[in-house]
Amino acid sequence: MSHTERWRRFSDQGQMRRRDVLSLLGSNLALGTLYAESKLPETFQEWLRGDARTRKRALELSLQRIREMDSSIHAWVQIRPQPQTANGPLAGIPFGVKDIIETRGLATEYGSPIYKGRIGTDDAAIVQDLRRLGAILLGKTQTAAFAFQDPAPTRNPRNLEHTPGGSSSGSAAAIAAGMVPLALGTQTGGSILRPASFCGVTGFKASYGLLPITGVLPFAKSLDTLGFFTQTPADMLSLWEVLGHSIGEAEEFPLGVPDPMPEVAPEMKAAFQKAQSTLSEAGWALRPVNISSMLAELHAANRIVMYYEGAQFHQQRLAEFGDRLGRMATLVREGLQIPAARYDEAMRFVAESRVRITEMYKATPIILVPAATGPAPLGLSSTGDSSMNSPWTTLGTPAISIPMPVGKQLPLGLQLTADHNQDGRVIRTAVRVHQVLSS
Repeated sequence: MSHTERWRRFSDQGQMRRRDVLSLLGSNLALGTLYAESKLPETFQEWLRGDARTRKRALELSLQRIREMDSSIHAWVQIRPQPQTANGPLAGIPFGVKDIIETRGLATEYGSPIYKGRIGTDDAAIVQDLRRLGAILLGKTQTAAFAFQDPAPTRNPRNLEHTPGGSSSGSAAAIAAGMVPLALGTQTGGSILRPASFCGVTGFKASYGLLPITGVLPFAKSLDTLGFFTQTPADMLSLWEVLGHSIGEAEEFPLGVPDPMPEVAPEMKAAFQKAQSTLSEAGWALRPVNISSMLAELHAANRIVMYYEGAQFHQQRLAEFGDRLGRMATLVREGLQIPAARYDEAMRFVAESRVRITEMYKATPIILVPAATGPAPLGLSSTGDSSMNSPWTTLGTPAISIPMPVGKQLPLGLQLTADHNQDGRVIRTAVRVHQVLSS
């Protein structure tokens, strides 16, 4: 029996036995076989190369895949394909949208039961941009409540017993499961890069302020940043170019690597060191950068800024809903206790760190760091540790997580960072690095 037939049989029975789902999803064989049998696009680049007929058939397959798999993965809040409104380069290509991003006529519930049934009245600016290029808004993906710490019901498609990360859990899982070739996420701490690492896909956080956040539920005004999920770094580069951003030219320069290493799990340390060795053997120049203590301090600063600004924005919600806000209620109460002087001090440290990191980027234009502290934790109660991501969010620099080769283990991501507004450089370098690591 083919994997496709097995999925249909499980779906017809109304439930999937966990060991069967894990054997299919964990090994990725089900997805690979589906694609092989259908001869339809898998990656965003393949969708781009497809003609109108191919894209239409691929959209039907995407919807079929969601019907058959999402009862176990729970990546989606709502599936309701919207009409195509333009005939641009993304015509007929579906995308998912994190549920803190406004969408006209679709659920926009912020991941909270308080707002269950809420319908958006306007498309966010980034959604409008994609639809103007012809992309089809397929539906809304799950998010942690208010993009904070209360987990969504989403499971990791690589192993259903593990978290997909947060808060952009649904978008990362939808990409990992092959449901869509493109999905939107947001990051205030580590909400794009960490789920990408956990789910074994590519996640990109743009430079702070580069992408429009009009229509995105605010959290912390100094940190909130938009980004995307795709299967591969090459997909992300194609997307970035289609969106009208510069991808620059090929460059040769040394890569920075942290010395000493940040504190990470043994699996991540081993994979990161192996990646360094592979790159060095391929001729890349690697130079040590002493950033680990600064990263730890920036992670602490991120918490102060996030809690202080988040409390200001959600204070009225706390007054109205109290503990119904879940973990956001705790953040607001704690954030309101942070003195303005402590917040100002944190912001001064961030400004000083930006000057310091800019100097480092002059010698090593790309700095490599782990994309998470380790593999996806077991269980769904925690979305994981953001300490490898929040420093770059706080600095406002672009960062991308790409999968490292790990065999049959849970996915681990390699994070590449660059100076502010060097988005094309960091994506382009990620493509080259990924080619070396995958060869």
